[in-house]
Amino acid sequence: MSLIKKPVTGMKDMLPVEMQLRDYVMDEIKSTYGKFGFSHIETPCVEHIENLSSKQGGENEKLIFKVLKRGDKLQLDNVKEENDLVDSALRYDLTVPLARFYANNAAALPQPFKALQMGNVWRADKPQKGRFRQFVQCDIDILGEPSNLAEIELVLATTTLLGKLGFKGFKVHINERRLLKAMAAYSGFAEDSFDNVFIILDKMDKIGIDGVREELLKAEFDATAVAKYMTLFEKLSGAQDQIAFLKEELGEALEEGVAENLAEIFAALKGSVCADCEIMFDPTLVRGMSYYTGTIFEIEMKELNCSVAGGGRYDKMIGRFTGNDTPACGFSIGFERIITILLEKGFSVPGQTAKTAFLVEKGMAPERMAEIIKEAQALRADGQIVLITRMNKNKKFQKEQLANDGYTEFKDFYKEALKY
Repeated sequence: MSLIKKPVTGMKDMLPVEMQLRDYVMDEIKSTYGKFGFSHIETPCVEHIENLSSKQGGENEKLIFKVLKRGDKLQLDNVKEENDLVDSALRYDLTVPLARFYANNAAALPQPFKALQMGNVWRADKPQKGRFRQFVQCDIDILGEPSNLAEIELVLATTTLLGKLGFKGFKVHINERRLLKAMAAYSGFAEDSFDNVFIILDKMDKIGIDGVREELLKAEFDATAVAKYMTLFEKLSGAQDQIAFLKEELGEALEEGVAENLAEIFAALKGSVCADCEIMFDPTLVRGMSYYTGTIFEIEMKELNCSVAGGGRYDKMIGRFTGNDTPACGFSIGFERIITILLEKGFSVPGQTAKTAFLVEKGMAPERMAEIIKEAQALRADGQIVLITRMNKNKKFQKEQLANDGYTEFKDFYKEALKY
């Protein structure tokens, strides 16, 4: 059997240049979010299969990498279905593990608790540009804060981070799941059909209002309900204050306080966001996770034809573990997509320490070698990065390779004399 050099499909090796960028971005994440009071935590990469298949992860639950039972627990003779073979799985996101973490550790945590998580997650997805089967996710969540202060802080922290990484002109889309449901109910759709309606609505940015109308009719939804729904969006597009319009138009179909809550968020963010971005109300924003209960948000970046960050309020998830609902809201950035954009831009990590390479010819006398090492150690003690390596025959190619790895200074040490 021949061994395979390439990584498993959808996973990748990281070269040093990319790792330098990834480390830099991670440091910026920790530094920026730390200033907003978020505490760095970590959860295991493997979770109980029951937690990850609890119908809260939407389509992601179809993409789980499951882990076989081990040792005596794996009884192949008694297998009747897949669940008899597995008892755990690789996490597909960081939100479900956070809910379990909080349920298990709440007594030892401050209230409300502001959590920062960074770590690998796994999904058996179709790989594409900026999308992998193993990838780093970066989440900030505020647990135990029922007011919209949580949403405001999450948006401010995330936009501040993206601004520090040099991104400009991105758009922050904000909507409310309760508003989505009220619009569907007002139009006459049955409540058990809302999710299917929203799946089609989520395509609005790609197929337009006529495309959404056509797909709703093809899906055999009531024509009267479809017409009323589309008319609502047509009227909405011309409204100067869309939130106020929806409050008046939807009437009793909209839960009390929802419109006011959204308006407060926009009022607080206006003038407070320091990044070059647009904060916008988007009544077509859906978000696929079924655990969202209130405000939802996504960040669209012109460099990629997709969102690079998303999140929302999920007040019911933690209660699945504890029996008591806990207010919760989170925002996740697409770490891998951010890295992809920065690499394509040729982003240079600022403030990097100069890197010097000592190229030592073979056959160097021990006494001279000791002097060279002593010189390198002195520079390292002074905070510099120094590599000591043997000189290759093709020294020009060797230096080109080292330059690609960030080395800018070179010293050539020969047996007879020192040359620069």
